[in-house]
Amino acid sequence: MTDLRQRVPGVEPLRLALDAVDYLADTGLATALYCAVGLAQPLLLEGEAGVGKTEAAKALAQVLDTRLVRLQCYEGIDAAEALYEWNYPRQLLGIRLAEAGGAALRDEDLFGEAYLIERPLLAALRHPGPRPAVLLVDEVDRADDEFEAFLLELLGEATVTIPELGTVRAAHPPLVILTSNRTRDLHDALKRRCLYHWIDYPSLERAVAIVRRRVPGSTRPLVEQAARAVARLRALDLQKPPGIAETINWVAALELLGVETLDAAAAERTLGSILKYREDQELAASTGLAALVGD
Repeated sequence: MTDLRQRVPGVEPLRLALDAVDYLADTGLATALYCAVGLAQPLLLEGEAGVGKTEAAKALAQVLDTRLVRLQCYEGIDAAEALYEWNYPRQLLGIRLAEAGGAALRDEDLFGEAYLIERPLLAALRHPGPRPAVLLVDEVDRADDEFEAFLLELLGEATVTIPELGTVRAAHPPLVILTSNRTRDLHDALKRRCLYHWIDYPSLERAVAIVRRRVPGSTRPLVEQAARAVARLRALDLQKPPGIAETINWVAALELLGVETLDAAAAERTLGSILKYREDQELAASTGLAALVGD
């Protein structure tokens, strides 16, 4: 913990360190991340898709010079898929080799470290240090209630029991960042355990700074046009409003095509970079691309 505090001695040094790895965080997010590190408490980041929740965890791992372990949640994920499993093909090969050599096999011969496949949660718990891993539990809202309860217990104790090997206790409990797009409400028990921060869409000026950092060849006028167009698109009744991630992709596509000024024709050619549903593209077109891009 002393090493972590030396690396991030305060909120402003952390914000500047994040800036140095190309993640532009405002003071609120930098404060939340700093508290998560200093208090060794999980941090729940919520916000619309594409606002930079996942990238925040990645940037924090870079700043701390430690491993990032990512668990991507999805509907139906269970503890076994997130924690560990046994290498059954290799176990079967071991059995056949033993039979061919006339050797007797014990359970411990087949259920040892050589046959254990670490999944993200176990990998984060067993991270050797010297600094704790950053465990990113991405889109936790896509998992079900049972998995959420399992996750709550594991995060609270930083231990897990593998029946064949015994209890694994983290020597360096991971720094946990959970993200949610709010497709469902998370349980109060999980929220009580976590610090919380909502990441909103960035202001126009911040959006321009972020995009220009991620697309170095882009010009400021083009990025400003794209950022304003994205803000207008978000005002429509879209199934999936574009976030900063889509804005970056859009500007990158425009820059690749040599577009210097965003007009209706350029927007129509590249609409698939910013809107990912056919219905959203039709709505934008019916609204008038010229008006949306300020042409």
